[in-house]
Amino acid sequence: MTFAAPARRAPLVVACAFAVSTFATLAVNATAQETLAPVVVTASRFPATATPIGATVITADQIRTSGVADVNAAIRKIGGVFGRQSLDGSPDFSLDLRGFGTNSAQNVVVMVDGVRLNENELASTVLSSIPVDTVERIEITRGGSSVLYGDGATGGVIQIFTRRPQGSGTRGTLFVEGGRFDALDLRASIAHGAGPWSFDAAVADRRTDNYRDNNKYEQTSFSGGVQYAYGSNGRAGLRFESSRSDSRLPGSLNEAQFQANPTQSNTPDDFGSLDTDRVSAFVEHRIGAIELAAELSHRERDVGSTYVFSGFPSASRYQADQTQFSPRLRHTATLGDKRNEFVTGIDLTRWDRQVTSSFSAGDAKQESKAIYVRDELTWNAPHNARLAVGARHERFDKDYTDPLAFVEPEDTEQSVNAFTVEGSFDVAREVTVFAKAGRSYRIANIDENSYRSSPGVLAPQTSRDLELGVAFGNDAHKATARVFRHRLTNEIFFDPTLAGGFGINTNLDPTRRQGVEVEGNALLANNLRLTGAWQYVQSEFRDGPNAGREMVLVPKHVVTTRLAWTPGNGQTADVGAQWVASQRFGSDFANSCDARVPSYTTVDARYARRFGPWEASVSGLNLLDRQHYSYAFSCRAGIYPSDGRQLKVSLRYDF
Repeated sequence: MTFAAPARRAPLVVACAFAVSTFATLAVNATAQETLAPVVVTASRFPATATPIGATVITADQIRTSGVADVNAAIRKIGGVFGRQSLDGSPDFSLDLRGFGTNSAQNVVVMVDGVRLNENELASTVLSSIPVDTVERIEITRGGSSVLYGDGATGGVIQIFTRRPQGSGTRGTLFVEGGRFDALDLRASIAHGAGPWSFDAAVADRRTDNYRDNNKYEQTSFSGGVQYAYGSNGRAGLRFESSRSDSRLPGSLNEAQFQANPTQSNTPDDFGSLDTDRVSAFVEHRIGAIELAAELSHRERDVGSTYVFSGFPSASRYQADQTQFSPRLRHTATLGDKRNEFVTGIDLTRWDRQVTSSFSAGDAKQESKAIYVRDELTWNAPHNARLAVGARHERFDKDYTDPLAFVEPEDTEQSVNAFTVEGSFDVAREVTVFAKAGRSYRIANIDENSYRSSPGVLAPQTSRDLELGVAFGNDAHKATARVFRHRLTNEIFFDPTLAGGFGINTNLDPTRRQGVEVEGNALLANNLRLTGAWQYVQSEFRDGPNAGREMVLVPKHVVTTRLAWTPGNGQTADVGAQWVASQRFGSDFANSCDARVPSYTTVDARYARRFGPWEASVSGLNLLDRQHYSYAFSCRAGIYPSDGRQLKVSLRYDF
C-alpha cells in the first residue's frame, strides 16, 4: 500500500436516503417491545443457526479472554491464521489462508456484516477500524468460496459479525491501555436499546512509535449505527464508519543491517496517511417461506505517500470510491424429514480512482455484475447430512488510462464462472465427515494491470479446488482435520525475474497449493482450555521451467497454540505461541538463494483481574524478544523486521 498526507474530507451522506425510506416503510409494522433473537450469518449469506461446513468460529468470549486489541489480532492469535506484519506500522497484518504469500490479501475475501471490504488494489483489508468490543463472532471458511463471495475467494473468506440488539437498556465500555514504544490505546463504546430501536457508537484513538525508527503510527476511528426490528419479520439498519491514520514509513533493510540493528531505518523522511469513510444500510424481511435481504454501501478512501530520494520528495495521492449493492432471496421448505434452502442473489459493484502524482496519472474505473444461486438440502438426525451445490457468473468492465505509463489504455470486459459442490455427513455420534469441490477465481486489480507483462490486461486466475475433512468431538473436546488442493491456472503474481530483473506482474505458469490443516480444543480441567492449529502447505509450480520449485514467501508449517485459564473468580490468564517455518525469499523463483527467511517462534500472554465493573490486565507480545521477519523481497535483502518485545497494562470499565 502507498500512502501520503491528503486533506481531510467531510463525512459521507451517500445511501442515507435509502435507509430513511426503508425505516419509514417498516415503521408502520412496529411492535412496542419486540426484538430479534440472536442469529448469525453463515454460508448462505442469510441468518441461520448452523455455521458453514468445516468453518472455524471465534466467539466474543474468546476475544475478550485473550485480550486482543483488534479484529486482525483475534483472527491470527485465536483462529491460527498466519499473518505478515504490515509495512506501514499499522496493526493490519496481511492474512494468509492456504499459502498465497505476498498476494494473500488478494486471495481472501473479508466481509463485515455482509459488506465486502476488499480493495481493487494491492492493499491489505483494513480491519483495525472495526471496534473489537462490538464483535459477536468471526467465521473463517478456508478454501474456494467464489460462488457466494466472488473475486478473490480462492484462499477462503473471513466474516466478522457485530452484535445485534440485546434488549432494552444501556451498556458500554471504557478502555485505556499503555505500553512500550509509547503505545497508547483509548477506546469507548456504548449501546442502547429501546423497544424495537437500538443504537450503538464506538470511538478509538490508537498511537505508537512502534519498534523501528521512523515508524510512528496514529489512528482515530468512529463507528455508529442504528437498527430497527419489527417482530420476527425482519429488521433494518444504518451504519457510518470513519477512520484517519498517519504512518511513518521505515523502509527495508538488508541482512547485515538487520543483524546489526533491526530497529534502524534507511528512509527517515518517508510518511503517509489513509483516510476511510464508509456508510452502509441493510434490510431483512420475511414473507412466509421467503426471506429478502439487501445491503447498500458506499466507501471513500483517500491515500497518498511522500517518499524522499536523494533529498528530493516525491508525493502521490489518490482517491478511490466504491459502491456496492447486494440484494438476495432465500426460500426454505420442509420435505418430510428434509429441509431445503434455495438462495439466489446479485452483487453489483462500482469502483473508481483518481490519481495525482509526478509519476502516474492512472485514473481507473471498474464495474462488476454477478448473479449466483445455491441450493442446500439437509437431512435430520441421526445422520444430519447436508448437500449443497451452487454456481456464479460475474462480468467485469475495466476502464484505465495513464498517459505517464508504458501500458496501453484499458477498455476491457472479462467474464468468469465459479461452481461448488459440498456436503457433510455424521458417520457416527460426534463424528462428521465433509467434502468440497469447485472452481474459484480472481481478477487482476488496478495496480497489477497498470504494471503488467502482457499487451492486454492479465487473464483471470482460476483454481480447481478440492477439500476433504473430518470433525469429531463436542464442546469439551473437539478436533477438525482437512486435506486440500488448489490447482491454479494463470495465477496473478509479481515475477521478479522478468523485465530485465526489475520484475513485473504476470500470469504465472500453472501452480498449486496443497496440504493439511488441523485444529482443535480440549478442556483439560473445569477452568483450563487448550486450543491449537497446524497448517502444512506445499506451494509450488506444477508446470513450466520452474516446475517442482517452491513458491516464495510461503512457510510450509504454521503452528499456533493457546492455553486459557478461567477459574470464574474474577481472574483470567491466557498464553499463546506461534511457530512459523522458514520460507523462500521473495525473489527466489529459481530456489537458488543460498539462504531462507529463518523460522521463528513468538509467545504472548495476558493476565487480568476483575473488581466489580473494573478489569485490570497486564499483557506481553513477543515475550522472548525474538528478532524475526516475515517480509523479505530479495535474497538476503528487502527485509521488513517484525516487532520486538512489547509489554502493556490496561484498565477496563463496563457499565
